[in-house]
Amino acid sequence: MRIESITEGASLALDQLRANKARSALTILGIVVGVATVMVMSAMIAGIRHSVVSAIEAAGPKNFVVARYDYNQVQIVNDGGRPPWADNPPITVEEAHAIERLDAVKAAIVNFDLTVNMTAGSERVENVQVGARGIGWETFSIGSLVAGRNFLPGDVAASRPVVVISKPLAEALFGPLDPIGRQVRLGGATFHVIGVYELGENIFAAIAKHIAIVPYTAALKYLQSSPWMISVAVVTEPHATIHEAMDQVIGLLRGMRGLRPADPNNFAIIRQEETLNTFNRLTAVFFLVMIALSSVALMVGGVGVIAIMMIAVTERTREIGIRKAIGATRREILWQFLCEAATLTLIGGAIGLAIGGGLAFIISTVTPIPARVPATAIIAALAMAAIAGIAFGLFPAWRAARMDPVVALRYE
Repeated sequence: MRIESITEGASLALDQLRANKARSALTILGIVVGVATVMVMSAMIAGIRHSVVSAIEAAGPKNFVVARYDYNQVQIVNDGGRPPWADNPPITVEEAHAIERLDAVKAAIVNFDLTVNMTAGSERVENVQVGARGIGWETFSIGSLVAGRNFLPGDVAASRPVVVISKPLAEALFGPLDPIGRQVRLGGATFHVIGVYELGENIFAAIAKHIAIVPYTAALKYLQSSPWMISVAVVTEPHATIHEAMDQVIGLLRGMRGLRPADPNNFAIIRQEETLNTFNRLTAVFFLVMIALSSVALMVGGVGVIAIMMIAVTERTREIGIRKAIGATRREILWQFLCEAATLTLIGGAIGLAIGGGLAFIISTVTPIPARVPATAIIAALAMAAIAGIAFGLFPAWRAARMDPVVALRYE
């Protein structure tokens, strides 16, 4: 009986849509907007999260970063004074070399970044993101070398002015020409292109396409770079755990910096999971905004559902009286109208689903955001639409179920 009631309720709801197209369209408009909002924002957050997780996985679950301060913590100085970490001494190259000699550490890669203009002949690219790196930098990157070579330990030791450039940067500077062996100007210094690196599919690669990687020694020597923001990417030995490597690094740096047992660390150890947790906290804000926006739209749609169902109950008063007179129970009447309301909102949810999916596709096509619609969002959106229909259709259905059949049959 329940399956028949669902089928009958859905059929009557479709009849209402066909008979009152304008009224029904306005009724489900709020549901459409609410579901589409959920879909678009879920797709954007899911796409960005996939990029973040991919970057973290590329860096390795057992690897971590030693930095002057924990950049996962928001540093806000309201009075215009110095940030809390300003008294922390910079991480030095000597400390990086000492870290690399630890038993639990396989590699300690020096990192810092700067922005310069790059020219090749008459071509010029503004604000190139230059990564000053040590040997093994590609371990923490998503992508692959597609031409030439990476710089070698001898290039780092000799501070040779060599550079690996991203494929989009190579195309911008040299067009169809082979960039390997050609000269470029970074700031005021001449560097030789030795390799071309193709960035992996990632939101960060889409945003920052023009990237150059140089030996950190060459950056310090030729680009007048300041070492005050050096960090060290630590690769843990296969035989060691990340906790063993972190403990050894902490003990080493505290000893080198002369810290007493009661003194706090004046450096930061940053795990990949902490970066992901920071991202999750940030996206939680977007989820709250998404819920708020969709709730407003659903409330508007819900009011419309109540209105159209009240009208339907009034128009079908005699029908309700006849159904009760031939034996229909209150529960059956209630169930019928709830099915009608849920069908209306499910139709709105399906339309919102299609619109949201289309907008997500457009966003992923024309913007760097890799929007992707997760299956859970589809299920949640449709469930939300159905629940909204049941919730807002409950009062009209209850009113229909409570009608006196005698009074209903007399209704004109």
